[in-house]
Amino acid sequence: MTEPVVVMNGLDFPTSLVFDPDGRVYVAESGLPFGGAAPGGRVRRLDHPDRDMESVVVVDDLAAPVTGLCWHDGSLFVSEGGAGRITRVDADGSRTTIVDGMPGPGNYHTNMAVVGPDGKLYFSQGAMSNLGVIGLDAYELGWLKRLPHAHDIPGIDITLSGVNITTVDPFSGTRTTTIDTGSFVPFGTATQAGQRIPATVPCTAAVLRCDLDGANLELVAWGLRNAFGLGFLPDGRLLAVDQGADDRGSRPIGNAPDLLFEVHEGGWYGWPDFVSGVPVTDPRFAPQRGPQPGFVLAQHETLPQPQRALVEFEPHVSATKFAAAASGHLVVALFGDETPMTAPPGHPEVGRGLAVVDPTDWSTRPLQGGPKLHRPIDVAFGPADGALYVIDFGRFEMSDDGVRAKAATGCLWRWDNWEGDK
Repeated sequence: MTEPVVVMNGLDFPTSLVFDPDGRVYVAESGLPFGGAAPGGRVRRLDHPDRDMESVVVVDDLAAPVTGLCWHDGSLFVSEGGAGRITRVDADGSRTTIVDGMPGPGNYHTNMAVVGPDGKLYFSQGAMSNLGVIGLDAYELGWLKRLPHAHDIPGIDITLSGVNITTVDPFSGTRTTTIDTGSFVPFGTATQAGQRIPATVPCTAAVLRCDLDGANLELVAWGLRNAFGLGFLPDGRLLAVDQGADDRGSRPIGNAPDLLFEVHEGGWYGWPDFVSGVPVTDPRFAPQRGPQPGFVLAQHETLPQPQRALVEFEPHVSATKFAAAASGHLVVALFGDETPMTAPPGHPEVGRGLAVVDPTDWSTRPLQGGPKLHRPIDVAFGPADGALYVIDFGRFEMSDDGVRAKAATGCLWRWDNWEGDK
């Protein structure tokens, strides 16, 4: 088995890669200004990933974080997550806004796009909150300070149970003033039992689709918290990697796994009240940072049956994106935990590697023998050489003081003759 080699290095927190039909690879740098990195996302092209490391910038000044790349019919579709926008970049460098005005900013963003067998553009929109209620974690992350701020929007008609969470009011200037916040409303807004909130498009926590020019935006499925990875299999099935909720915020949950779903049109995937069909009230989800979550939605019997996942990954591995090998096996990037933000201090280090999923029984196992990775975030197979390409985000850790990261530590690996499907 050939040892993995670096084919692009010195990258600032890259998130995405895609190949064109000629075998050229495009890599997106997120534009996140961690560790002194220059702000603003950019896309680099490597013309000969099998023999050189010289790349050129094909587009820059993108809204951070850039979360995805899609190649279709001679153009790149770039997901500018921080702006709630998807931009088409043509061969001459011209830009056309395809999707705009998506909800945000929030905890999660407008994610990667893929073109389906029907010629439509499919993409996911992450949730604004951890588990449906805007909490103090949003204030700590910074975006709650922007007024007016975003909140979650349902993709199907819902009725609220009237659960409200009492927290300190960070805008009061004191540590004793409290405020109540319900679900699917702005911070500091209480809700009532039986309160109805109608479906809206665009919504959060959803997979959506539109024409390639952005027209006819519509909902595909709702209740996927943050479907960061999206892709069609050769047989036309749409899969999504959905990142599980964390032990943080006003409605914390413990031990929630990341999930791999098959996405069915009209389906509800459980968020914010179920995890792979299991209610959040189940004792297995008891958090350490707060009480067991109760239901925020009423009348579950009027909603579609919550879908169960094909695969449940270990909690906090932060599964991101996947690629299908010629054998049908899936390789999934596991970015890794972000303790102490997403789990209490002392939580064991997990993720930071690759997993193989066998679609015959949906079993998983670690992919051994690969490169030493800091934070794998995207994977793809080269159309010409069949090699496995892996994007490493770079050195990035969370601490009690915030992000600790080092710029120019991201890279692209090529792994010839990988044996993950043996």
